[in-house]
Amino acid sequence: MIEYRRARLSDTEDILRLINYYAEKGLMLPRTRSTIYEGIREFIVAEKDKQIVAVGSLHIIWEDLAEIRALAVDEKCQGRGIGRQLVYLLLQEAAELDCPEVFTLTYQVKFFQHLGFKLIDKEKMPHKVWKECINCVKFPNCDESALIIKLKEDRSRYGT
Repeated sequence: MIEYRRARLSDTEDILRLINYYAEKGLMLPRTRSTIYEGIREFIVAEKDKQIVAVGSLHIIWEDLAEIRALAVDEKCQGRGIGRQLVYLLLQEAAELDCPEVFTLTYQVKFFQHLGFKLIDKEKMPHKVWKECINCVKFPNCDESALIIKLKEDRSRYGT
């Protein structure tokens, strides 16, 4: 059985391991231990048999925009709906905060489209979205896709 919960400081090493595993494959931005500690309140984890098997975070950008980032599911647990449930929990949190839009930068376009996100032109995103991109090895030639979901169009889906 999978338990979803807010991350704890004691989860930092497992979160770091999962994220940086995919970062080494070039599939997401690497994180440092200090950035995990600083942002620990943004993370939700999925735990199975007392092991962290997935993680995701909701980062507030501005009064009307948040980002789902650092979404990672252990390879052995993929295809079981764990990532989908994490995204739903993060969208529910955004809706509870009255944040009308949530975006993501990703290589997993079909996954997010299946959850209701729509492809958008990255160039149309506000500049404040790109503040962390300066640390990316792919900057300024980002090849991720931007997707967005407007929560007010389907608030009931996320529990508000």
